[in-house]
Amino acid sequence: MTSILVRNGLVITSTGIYQLDVRIEDGLIMEIGRGLPASGVEEVIEARGHYVLPGVVDEHVHMREPGLEYKDDFEHGSKAAVKGGVTTVIEHPNTIPPVDTPSRLREKAEILKPKAYVDFALTGVLHDGNTHLFEDILAEGAVGFKVFMGPTTGNIPPPSDSSLYEILSKSAKHNTRIMFHAEDHALVVYFTEKARKLGENPILHRDARPPVTEVYSIAKIATIAKYTGGKPHIVHVSSIDALEAVMNARKLGVDITAETCPHYLVLGEEDYSKYGSLVKVNPPIRGGIQREKLLEAVAKGYFDAIGSDHAPHTPEEKSKSIWEASAGFAGVQTMLPLMLDLAIRGFTPLTTIPKLLSENPAKLFKLWPFKGSILPGANGDLVIVDPNTEFVITPEWLEYKYKISPFIGWRLKGRVKHVVLRGSIVVRDGELTGVKTGVWLKPITK
Repeated sequence: MTSILVRNGLVITSTGIYQLDVRIEDGLIMEIGRGLPASGVEEVIEARGHYVLPGVVDEHVHMREPGLEYKDDFEHGSKAAVKGGVTTVIEHPNTIPPVDTPSRLREKAEILKPKAYVDFALTGVLHDGNTHLFEDILAEGAVGFKVFMGPTTGNIPPPSDSSLYEILSKSAKHNTRIMFHAEDHALVVYFTEKARKLGENPILHRDARPPVTEVYSIAKIATIAKYTGGKPHIVHVSSIDALEAVMNARKLGVDITAETCPHYLVLGEEDYSKYGSLVKVNPPIRGGIQREKLLEAVAKGYFDAIGSDHAPHTPEEKSKSIWEASAGFAGVQTMLPLMLDLAIRGFTPLTTIPKLLSENPAKLFKLWPFKGSILPGANGDLVIVDPNTEFVITPEWLEYKYKISPFIGWRLKGRVKHVVLRGSIVVRDGELTGVKTGVWLKPITK
């Protein structure tokens, strides 16, 4: 395996920025320091003036395999991931069939292995019919579970309160994070019926899922977590109201964590008229003061993670009316570039990027310290970024099956130049090298 020396780069971690060299051998980081010798090293990457980040761990992707390959597939999705600086993805389970048994988790892993340009971990889904399989799915290699509290792709029904209690009790027993799509099902149905009567203006999707649907769902989850010791992780927080509900639960001693997504930080209410159904996502883009407060919360360290919620659909599915269009859009390739742009422009500290996109996701889902860190003994996963170069997102740059994104045409500061995955250069000067070296990751238990 190739030995690599990344020299004179600005290594960015959650604790600071340091000018250091990083030496990788046999796929692992062997040494970090200044003036490391290049003797015996097969390749030297000169990184002076460039950021050196740990490979991004995207904790929230829907690559659509198995069963929904007409939307996209793991080969395209994992290429897109690594080109955007993501070296590990955590796959969500609402595929066809859903990943709700140990055998389905194992079968999904076998489908993805030969297509993997990045390392990947898998989650299982929990509902009323399979809570008894919690331990078996975990033993098969799941790094966590997903629970859908409201309507979503795959039409997986929300669990009953008794099942929710059982899920969070087992979460505590096995020290396992449960990811929650926290929008209350009954309230979403109620508000959607009201909003549909007002017409087909795309912005009405925001009214169909107001912040109360998030807050109410989080309050229920947090209440049960308080009495069970469970470990809920609220994904795609779209409103400051929802984050406040999380923070209030923390004050009561609940071990609750929260993720937001780049689209809630960079898109606004004006984009409904600009992009139409393309920006339909659940929970919805809110914009305005909500966007300002969420970005402020990221900068202040109130969030635990940022994930892409990569959820591709076909052009036909995204071009329908707001009520008929599918919710979600592709985002794994643009997540790091969007966050880098925000940081370089001064909206959030640079140190939030490794913390929220790499370190914390790896810790939450038992992949640390091999993933998400620049430490001796960790996997040699690095992203080298040129902060002085601007680039434009184009359809040609995107690796998705369908080249659709609200970010096409956006000019961003900071270009992903090189990506290293376990010691292999998988992106060189912004282009894929074609090395397909991804593996299935199981949780690290001590």
